[in-house]
Amino acid sequence: MKLSNWFVRDGAERPLIWPCVTLLLLCGLNLWVNPHFLSLRMLDGHLFGAPIDVLNRAAPLALVATGMTLVIATRGIDISVGAVVAIAGAAAATILATQPTPSTGLIAQALIATLIVGVLSGMWNGLLVSFVGMQPIIATLILMVAGRGIAQLLTGGQIIPIGAPGYLYVGGGYWLGVPCSVWIASVAVLATAVLVEGTALGLFIRAIGVNPVATRLVGLRSKALVFAVYGFSGLTAAMAGILISSNVRSADGNNAGLLLELDAILAVTLGGTSLLGGRFSLTGTVLGALIIQTLTYTTYSIGVPPEATLVVKAAVVLAVSVIQSPSARALAVSLFMQRGVAR
Repeated sequence: MKLSNWFVRDGAERPLIWPCVTLLLLCGLNLWVNPHFLSLRMLDGHLFGAPIDVLNRAAPLALVATGMTLVIATRGIDISVGAVVAIAGAAAATILATQPTPSTGLIAQALIATLIVGVLSGMWNGLLVSFVGMQPIIATLILMVAGRGIAQLLTGGQIIPIGAPGYLYVGGGYWLGVPCSVWIASVAVLATAVLVEGTALGLFIRAIGVNPVATRLVGLRSKALVFAVYGFSGLTAAMAGILISSNVRSADGNNAGLLLELDAILAVTLGGTSLLGGRFSLTGTVLGALIIQTLTYTTYSIGVPPEATLVVKAAVVLAVSVIQSPSARALAVSLFMQRGVAR
């Protein structure tokens, strides 16, 4: 009986336990398929291996999911982040293309301009949600559609190559043997965690998610805060756009960030953040991003056909989501105990 109570209640009391178990199971499966899955080697001062590859590929998703976490915590949603990623890459490539050999100053301008474009995109969503009063999914759907078109207009419908070494170093370089993208994502997530957990900001965000009307009545500037949260989501999406375009050495307005918003939402929910708002976990979000990327790695390593990858991915996510549900666990325990009594 104690075991059944633990199975039902522990997910609510310790929401990170199931993402951790899922990640460990995926790593165990990879170790079973490839005993050298966790091995690392140093080559030319750079660390190489499956764990580094997973971290490197998960960095853009972790950035986008960090912004998405705060948006969802306010009872919102942002399905435009994939389009913002495409806009960011296109904007950077367009600026860098103005010089045959981009100078350091131009690279800095491209990075700053790209981040500003991301913030402005998020602020547009925040304006529609907070002050116009549109439903978040409709407001961000507008930018999701229009943003992809803007990115294609900036690139002329073509894939623009990027050859500026300084820009390529951001997403494809290494520092202290670890990919720069991992460092950037880590610093961004940690800074966000310090901001929302070390100040009253996190409490305000949770309060808006629990009861936005009550927070407004007690004097909290909830509209301004929601506006800022969407701006932050745009910023993290732009950062991810820089990492992705830098890593692939090109800007693709059509395919860059495609379906990334869905992976971000999955990472947030797998990490224990409630879609109803009021409860979020940045640690869980990072675990969710690692789960998704490790799952992608697993499907390739065990030989799943590319056309079936999304189906397998959806099945695993469904299974984990059901396990995380207290009501589903309670039903499973009830059926198990009834079966035991019948015997």
